[in-house]
Amino acid sequence: MKFGGTSVGKPERMHHIATLVSQGTEPTLVVLSALSGTTNALVEIGDYLSKGDRTATRKCIDKLEAHYHSFVDELVTDKAAKAKATAIIAEHFEFLNIILKISFSEALNKDILAQGELLSTKLFCTYLEEQGIDHFLLPALEFMVIDSYDEPQVSVIKKRLTPILNKHKDKKLFVTQGYICRNSKGEVDNLKRGGSDYSASLIAAAISASACEIWTDIDGMHNNDPRIVKKTIPVEQLSFEEAAELAYFGAKILHPASIWPAQQYNIPVKLLNTMQPQSKGTLITEKAGSVGVKAVAAKDNIIAIRIKSSRMLLAYGFLRKIFEVFEKYRTPIDMITTSEVAVSLTIDNSSHLKEIVKELKPFGNIELDEKQTIISVVGNNISQTEDMVKKLFGSIRNIPVRMVSYGGSPHNISLLVPAEYKTQLLQQLNKGMFGLE
Repeated sequence: MKFGGTSVGKPERMHHIATLVSQGTEPTLVVLSALSGTTNALVEIGDYLSKGDRTATRKCIDKLEAHYHSFVDELVTDKAAKAKATAIIAEHFEFLNIILKISFSEALNKDILAQGELLSTKLFCTYLEEQGIDHFLLPALEFMVIDSYDEPQVSVIKKRLTPILNKHKDKKLFVTQGYICRNSKGEVDNLKRGGSDYSASLIAAAISASACEIWTDIDGMHNNDPRIVKKTIPVEQLSFEEAAELAYFGAKILHPASIWPAQQYNIPVKLLNTMQPQSKGTLITEKAGSVGVKAVAAKDNIIAIRIKSSRMLLAYGFLRKIFEVFEKYRTPIDMITTSEVAVSLTIDNSSHLKEIVKELKPFGNIELDEKQTIISVVGNNISQTEDMVKKLFGSIRNIPVRMVSYGGSPHNISLLVPAEYKTQLLQQLNKGMFGLE
């Protein structure tokens, strides 16, 4: 059971989670994110420190510490529990104050970012102890590891985690940190933003869990973005493939990487609402449940690159040479379309854009379109769904479409549009594809 930042962001929500996790009949492993807002604050602390602005760094640290003290005031009532929680805060903020005297490094920054999950799990366990709920705190840094390519391996996690669990077979409830891990050098590291979902999925695979439950503040995966579109509905069932497409192409409820461990080890994933635990939510399994369009998702900050070359398709190996440039700079490609004289593709990472463009120039004329959005229409075998293409293209009137990707997957059709048309297109698709306004 994984609980995100909003689910643990208030003391009363932590109280509610304690009730939820202690109700089950099966042994349960709970993965917690940092309290909402904490990771952003820690990023800010690292940024100020890297710039040498120690006054601003101290101000951020003091503000965050005050927030944790007020949080603890409402989290626990017992005098001993309050003392323990206060000591936990003191320990972690002593570290954050020590960094003011240390030169900034990327390794130190990873240590700073790890404090949120360490704090949330220790404080949650303090509350469980006060309530007399038997549990064991599993330190994620003892078993969550990534290799030299920053990739976690389920087999390695299993090898490290199993002996720890075997030592505590008398326990029915375990609590651990999401997001944080150790790298191949043994240093504290992390699974990047949204990594707590990934942690939960990897752990579920490593322990052969009966299910991996991702608890958030929304009742499952919706057919559209509820922050943009007024009327949306939850999707009851998705296949791993459909969920992976939606997560990769922008559905914020689920981290894109969290699908593959569950799929590889066939662990059902449930997306549930902490605030409404009785809601069905979304079940993700091997089976799609039904054929047809299930949902749309939007991925922002996309850059389109067009390589025009009159000699392109006459020369075999042309595409390989282009792909090698992106491989060299470890930059994934989202969409690709080709014509007789041009290749258009999209990326969502601009960190090596200048170098990529420089290396592509010998192949032809390069055109860039920044501030683009990919809108993906996802469903089980939608290419075989009657009238689907007619409904889709009928829904995109008055919107300039830069690229269309259709046929790469039987479950996804993607459209590239200028970012300013994102809201309009999502609303039009909600009406045209789902009949919702």
